[in-house]
Amino acid sequence: MNRPTDSLDFATLSGIDRRTINGALRGAGNTTMLNLIGAPRGSYDAECRPVENPQIAALLETADFGPFRATGLRPAIRVLTAIMTDIRSEQRAIHDSMSTAGMLCCRLVRGSATAISNHSWGTAIDLKIDGILDPRGDGHTLRALLDIHPIFNRHGFFWGAAFQTEDAMHFEASEQLIRKWADDGEFGALSRAVPTAMTIGDRGVQVEQLQLALNRALAPIAITVDGVFGRDTRAALIEFQRRNGLPLSGTGSARVLALLKQA
Repeated sequence: MNRPTDSLDFATLSGIDRRTINGALRGAGNTTMLNLIGAPRGSYDAECRPVENPQIAALLETADFGPFRATGLRPAIRVLTAIMTDIRSEQRAIHDSMSTAGMLCCRLVRGSATAISNHSWGTAIDLKIDGILDPRGDGHTLRALLDIHPIFNRHGFFWGAAFQTEDAMHFEASEQLIRKWADDGEFGALSRAVPTAMTIGDRGVQVEQLQLALNRALAPIAITVDGVFGRDTRAALIEFQRRNGLPLSGTGSARVLALLKQA
């Protein structure tokens, strides 16, 4: 195999606006996943646990992608097959060097005590290049991942390099793709309407912006801006709602967000 000599080089992300690197695509929040697909199991921790929900288990499928095999949610497997076909056509050397660190794995997001990882539904995959797993949170990425992320994007997959804690090895079905699958009936009777308010377990750029706005409005009270909606974010929201005479829901509703912008 002729591999580009720089495919294992690390490219810095410091000159890239990571918040916009996925275009309009957003990471799928826990609210969306739980409402549209359901709960994979009853409890989560840092360990990789099996799916307990038989209705979700029935939606799982294992596929051979050429350089590796993986198990995930059926529509995610289907789209990932198309992604790998394009990578093979456009980036053959990278395709042949790829392997995976896992797709289906019921656990919490690394470093969070509240957010459920989208691996729990089998809609996310972590990739290796020539057996190397890109380090999380160092602000760099294997050049090969930078080269193939546009292919993932055009198929509706979100690149984890955009997370507040950079996770360049991670790709997941976007919020938009999950909602499209639900509209197409991929999840059957499991699907429910999704509330628009941000809440516990959600993460991404929108949560980061919410946290920044709360810190401005509540100064000197300050919460960690990590892009993960956890207990501290909920407590800060409740404090903001209390000060402004709003219902103490602890969720980022449109009304709360509008008031935060004014503040």
